[in-house]
Amino acid sequence: MENKEEYVQFSNDKNGIGTLEFFHPQSNSLPGKILNEIADKITESSSDELVKVIVIKSSGNRAFCAGASFEELSSIKNISEGKIFFSGFANIINACRKCEKLIIGRIQGKAVGGGVGLASAVDYCFATKFSAIKLSELALGIGPFVVGPAVERKIGLSAMSTLAVNANKWFDADWALQKGLFSEIFENTEEMDKAVNHLALEICKSSSKATKALKKTFWEGTENWDELLEQRAKISGELVLSYSSKKAIYKLQNK
Repeated sequence: MENKEEYVQFSNDKNGIGTLEFFHPQSNSLPGKILNEIADKITESSSDELVKVIVIKSSGNRAFCAGASFEELSSIKNISEGKIFFSGFANIINACRKCEKLIIGRIQGKAVGGGVGLASAVDYCFATKFSAIKLSELALGIGPFVVGPAVERKIGLSAMSTLAVNANKWFDADWALQKGLFSEIFENTEEMDKAVNHLALEICKSSSKATKALKKTFWEGTENWDELLEQRAKISGELVLSYSSKKAIYKLQNK
């Protein structure tokens, strides 16, 4: 029976593969509660000696993550509330950045906004041919300010700018693979899951000291991101209060 209630779950198997799975009935969108729970689970697993590698996935078939919850976006009434909400995305990115374990992303379908940010914050990203991506924030009167640094770090300024400016366009999985967001893409989830499990097991067999050191080198130059992403969350928190943003969000909510 399909679970209709939102959730964040973390499980660890006997090999040390920690799986973090989230679900929301609105195409795996991300309200503040789920954002905070994902960040907390990543942070907790970082110090858990029984966890050797982390796999981040969402439930369902064709939607990895629809990004920010429109319901919560439309309910933001002041800058403080806006900053708190967008800080949820910053917290996930920073949790991935600081985590001592390598993180594998499993992207089974479309990813929008914060979903692209999450895919950018993992260390190795698997996807299917159905995993088109879009940074839709500019179309909402906001802009991808919080996830932008993570996306730019992974695919470069030029490709990130392309996504950010052409905010209504879906870019297919092949494009994301060519730009370096995805490490590998597959015809279906079954093939992808075999590859995810295989790589996760190989990492579990590796030296934990080596993977920790490798992870640290991946994120060199991002030591200021606590402050940077906080500033970016404030920018988004202000912009979401504008008339144009409220109008755009309302229009999408009532499609």
